[in-house]
Amino acid sequence: MPTPSMEDYLERIYKLIDEKGYARVSDIAEGLEVHPSSVTKMIQKLDKDEYLIYEKYRGLVLTPKGKKMGKRLMERHHLLEQFLTTIGVQEENIYQDVEGIEHHLSWDSITCIESLVEYFRQDENRLRDLKSIQEVISNTES
Repeated sequence: MPTPSMEDYLERIYKLIDEKGYARVSDIAEGLEVHPSSVTKMIQKLDKDEYLIYEKYRGLVLTPKGKKMGKRLMERHHLLEQFLTTIGVQEENIYQDVEGIEHHLSWDSITCIESLVEYFRQDENRLRDLKSIQEVISNTES
């Protein structure tokens, strides 16, 4: 099982490859706001753990295991963004909040959140009811 740091790298690499068709050390470093030397060390570790194949000066490709994990991590991130949006978290807080919680939830919790998001998507009245409850709570706190 990858560490939270490994997950961040796999998610970023997967996203870059999905968007650009490739992932360079410099792009990964820029996206994660780390030094290129840190990226190289982590890429070597991900290569050793068979998430990707890395050839110095040639680049990297995700293995099937790496693609599967990268896709799963991207989906988790997107789901948590949807969840926070659904429950009314202010847009400017969503990215930071997702980054703060995504590595601390079990896959069981992620599945339950996915069910909850789907529950609200199936019927707009449910979402309206949630917003009404939030307004009542907010007004009683004031």
